[in-house]
Amino acid sequence: MTEKADKFIDITGEVCPMTSIKTKMKLKGMQPGGILEVRVSEGEPIDNLPRTIEREGHKVLEINKEDSFYTVRIRRG
Repeated sequence: MTEKADKFIDITGEVCPMTSIKTKMKLKGMQPGGILEVRVSEGEPIDNLPRTIEREGHKVLEINKEDSFYTVRIRRG
């Protein structure tokens, strides 16, 4: 069963590097172990966001394709 997200951010329509910056800012305000659900656009944002977030010490739990966007679930490190 999928754990409920503690926070959600919709950054569809944003471009790099703002997708990573906004996601990192949201994660910074969360407790370690918290789950953030991020809605992000296709293309460069979904290609770069998971790699950037994991490099920062967080864990990408899952990535789901939905219509014209992706939902990325991240556990704060």
